[in-house]
Amino acid sequence: MGDPMAHDGGSKAIVAALGANLGIAVTKFVAYLLTSSSSMLAESVHSLADSGNQVLLLIGGRRARKAADDEHPFGYGRERYVFAFIVSIVLFSLGGLFALYEAWHKWQDPHPIESWTWVPVVVLVAAIAMEGYSFRTAIHESNQTRGDQSWVSFIRTAKAPELPVVLLEDFGALIGLVLALGGVGLTLATDDGRWDAAGTAGIGVLLVAIAVVLALETKSLLLGESAGKQDVAAIRAALVGDGVSSVIHLRTMHLGPDELLVGAKIEVPAATTAADVAAAIDAAEERVRTAVPIARVIYLEPDLRR
Repeated sequence: MGDPMAHDGGSKAIVAALGANLGIAVTKFVAYLLTSSSSMLAESVHSLADSGNQVLLLIGGRRARKAADDEHPFGYGRERYVFAFIVSIVLFSLGGLFALYEAWHKWQDPHPIESWTWVPVVVLVAAIAMEGYSFRTAIHESNQTRGDQSWVSFIRTAKAPELPVVLLEDFGALIGLVLALGGVGLTLATDDGRWDAAGTAGIGVLLVAIAVVLALETKSLLLGESAGKQDVAAIRAALVGDGVSSVIHLRTMHLGPDELLVGAKIEVPAATTAADVAAAIDAAEERVRTAVPIARVIYLEPDLRR
C-alpha cells in the first residue's frame, strides 16, 4: 500500500474527479436557478464540496513531500492523513448537513418544477455520465495496487488515503445523482414537490454516512497504523541472518503512506563483539529495506534471548 505509484495513481484519480466535479457543479447550479429544484441545489453543493475536497487532497499530497526538519524529524508524510480527515468534515457539513437542511425546507414548502422541466433530467443524465468516467478512472488506478483484496478490505486497509477517498466520493456522487433523478422524475410526474425533498434527503443521508466512514478510517491512520501483515512478515524474515539469530519483538508504524518506521529488538550471539553486532545491524537494515522499500526509518536494539 505504501507504493509511490499509489500516490501517482491517486493524483490521476483526483485530477479526473476535480475536472468532472467543477463542470458538473456549474451545470447543476444553472439548472437549479432555472427550476428551483432542491435536489439540483443539493447536488450542486455536493459537487462543489467534492471539488474543494479534491483540491485539499492535492494540497495534502504536496505538503507531505516536504523534507524532515528539526521540528518534524520524521517528516510530513501524515499531512496526507490530516487533509483526508478535513475532507470528511467538509463532506459531512457542507455536503450532508446542507442537503438535509434543504430537504427539510423543501418539505415545509413543496412546489412542483413548473419551468424548464427538461433541464434537470438532461443535466442529471449528463452528470451521471461524467461521474461514471471519474469513477472508472478511480477504479482503474485502484486496481494497480488493490491486488486480490475486496473493495471493502482495500478501503479499510489502504495506507494512502487519496484513492479510497475519491472512490467513496465518486460512488456517493453516482448514488446521489440517481436519487436526485428519482426525486426530480417523480416530482415532474406527480407535480408534488415532496418527492424532490425526499430525493434531497436521501442525498443528505448518503453523504453523512460516507463522511462518517471516511472520518473513522482516516482517524485510524492519524493515530498511527502498523504495516500490513505481509510487510510485517517480510520485515521479520529479513531481519534474521548474518549475526541475527531471531527477532525478540517487532513494532512498525506508518509515518505516511510511503514511509514506515521499524523498531525491533533482535537476538545476537552471546560471544559477539561490538564490531560484529554493528555489522549485523547494518546488514539487517539493508535486508529490510530491500524486502520492504518503504521501511525508511529503522531502529534495531541488539539483545540476548533470556
